[in-house]
Amino acid sequence: MPAYVFDAVRTPFGRYGGALSGVRPDDLAATVVAATLARCPGLDPEAIDDVVWGNANGAGEENRNVARMAALLGGLPVSVPGTTVNRLCGSSLDAAIAGSRAIESGDAEIVLTGGVESMSRAPWVMPKPARGFPAGNVEAVSTTLGWRLVNPRMPKEWTISLGESNEQLQERFGISRERQDAFAATSHQRAYAAWEAGRYDDLVVGVDGVDLARDEGIRPDSTTETLARLKPSFRPDGTITAGNASPLNDGASAVLLGSERAATLIGRDPVARIAGRGVMALEPQAFGYAPVEAANRALARAGIGWDQVGAVELNEAFAVQSLACVDAWPIDADIVNQWGGAIAIGHPLGASGGRILGTLAAVLRTTNQRWGVAAICIGVGQGLAVVLENTGASENEAR
Repeated sequence: MPAYVFDAVRTPFGRYGGALSGVRPDDLAATVVAATLARCPGLDPEAIDDVVWGNANGAGEENRNVARMAALLGGLPVSVPGTTVNRLCGSSLDAAIAGSRAIESGDAEIVLTGGVESMSRAPWVMPKPARGFPAGNVEAVSTTLGWRLVNPRMPKEWTISLGESNEQLQERFGISRERQDAFAATSHQRAYAAWEAGRYDDLVVGVDGVDLARDEGIRPDSTTETLARLKPSFRPDGTITAGNASPLNDGASAVLLGSERAATLIGRDPVARIAGRGVMALEPQAFGYAPVEAANRALARAGIGWDQVGAVELNEAFAVQSLACVDAWPIDADIVNQWGGAIAIGHPLGASGGRILGTLAAVLRTTNQRWGVAAICIGVGQGLAVVLENTGASENEAR
């Protein structure tokens, strides 16, 4: 039984400490849950079999199982269950994968998937003492991004920072600072152009009480020359800067999945079929390159080749890892992130997979391409990918 994408919606993505920083992550998630119900007025909420939600933190106001919290806060009946999955940056794409498998197996007809992250509100944590009344001081550890409370048995080369990991990737593939800055500038320019053209009007909903209509981090005046003035962030002589890496962000996304029969329950036709899925793991410090094989595996399971792919949504964690992946695939780079990517739009960890999947479905419809790939790199050495088939593409006109 095939699984289909019926709808996708997200909040604008806010900057760290920006417009959405006053909104709890469970309220951000509830926003897109409620928006999905409003966009599908013919859908009886009781017909939703499960809510599967991605979140990379879980240590704070997400209250461990933010899927259940969002379902309750977003207006779903108490009878609709919810589970939260954590595959770090790939969490909401993993949620969609889990939802699609439930539908294909016949265990569900309709699954609401998505993800959320408030990196602004991520708490500090500290370990509990091994015994009572310790005399010394204890350091609080930020849960915003990266490793925390690292197991000393982990090899040191595995636990380096995300930035240093990508500096090593740059050395491995010889990707210049100029290429990275040019890629980043293109991300901003494409994202701005997409907003101006109305491409995101049907994909983004506002958050109550917040004056933010667009993604907060887009800088349309970015150029290779202006980005070249920024100092390296991780090595004195490095190539990665705040300008050619994704920022810290807040936001939520949702993707409504269903079976073919679910069209009558939802009251609308599907927009894409989930045709293939792939997961890949390698050395933790090489995580930025993991989407390469994840996408290859997803395409093999879909039964198609790269020559049939008309659009790619690749989450831009860093320009260098994005370029390494694009260079490894036999594709025209122009089909990648046609409406901008995470360097401009933002990367609220748990929400990004849902964003790229929803955007991919929209790009395929707009360009009348039949096949597309959504791929994302994941800290600690993993990658995920999903192949979509545009259900509305003309066989004679689509690539």
